Amino acid sequence: MPLDTRRQKITRIISGKTSVEDAPLDVSLRPRTLAEFEGQARVKDNLSIAIAAAKGRGEALDHLLFYGPPGLGKTTLAYIIAAEMGVSLRITSGPAIERTGDLAAILTNLHSQDILFIDEIHRLNRAVEEILYPAMEDSALDLVIGKGPGARSLRLNLPAFTLIGATTRFALLSPPLRDRFGAVYRLDFYDQPAIESILKRSASILGIKAEDAGIREIACRARGTPRVANRLLRRVRDYAQVVADGIATKSVAIEALNKLEVDQLGLDEIDRKVLHTIIEKFGGGPVGLETIAASISEDSDTIMDVYEPFLLQLGFLERTPRGRLATPLAYQHLGIPYNNGKDKLPPQPTLL
Repeated sequence: MPLDTRRQKITRIISGKTSVEDAPLDVSLRPRTLAEFEGQARVKDNLSIAIAAAKGRGEALDHLLFYGPPGLGKTTLAYIIAAEMGVSLRITSGPAIERTGDLAAILTNLHSQDILFIDEIHRLNRAVEEILYPAMEDSALDLVIGKGPGARSLRLNLPAFTLIGATTRFALLSPPLRDRFGAVYRLDFYDQPAIESILKRSASILGIKAEDAGIREIACRARGTPRVANRLLRRVRDYAQVVADGIATKSVAIEALNKLEVDQLGLDEIDRKVLHTIIEKFGGGPVGLETIAASISEDSDTIMDVYEPFLLQLGFLERTPRGRLATPLAYQHLGIPYNNGKDKLPPQPTLL
């Protein structure tokens, strides 16, 4: 397929002008069916029942909300649901919908049982969010035409559709929007066997020669996240191709990941910088998130959404009302004696 034609086809997929089935299989490593999707067994079981019931009744699937850390498969599940339902998928994001007219244009172009996927839905403008309420509940679009005394309201009927929302900040969703979803699913970090299965499938698609021990080493450092696992697999492939004989063995994987500064638990440079900052600059905490972000020149939202969940899961970080606190496990992993430097810090003032 010529490059220009392929780009046009991918653009149509992103803008929602073609169905999922038309997408070329080599666009990404995303699984295409629930059977191919590894991990998240509880979510898969519930989705399979909901999809089968909706198809049996010939109705649109109920509105769904996925939340959890980035890279766990929220967008992939939207693709899979559209494929399983045999309908078209339109993709957008909360920040991309700036005005109510933008959302109205998207909704009026939907067909019966189509799926609209809104990523980072918690970042929707409040005025735009108000348009969604009647659309989700009554399949209707309420518009105001004109201004001043001559303004009038107009209600347009919409075909029954499914809204799939995805967010990394579930608490930031307004209660009225959150309550309009028929099912809410949390995606958790993946266990080791699931990540290994994902890596083996990805290696097969990419044509990478990888030993089981090499796959296992990558999976150990993948932070329980498929997106991270696939990224590390590509970097190990590059290293094996240039330095080794093209086979991702355990030793090759270790050398490649060490060069990327990804340790045995999956912590990278920023993870360690966060922990070192809390321990060495602030005596182990507690310290506020904004202070940590300013100290390492990183965005506070990035720390909260990308780095904190994994550090909390490992038990290296603790959230307290006064700020973040490094745990003894963090000291042990970094090889720093516990209580290091705490006696040198002035006592924290107590708020009355």
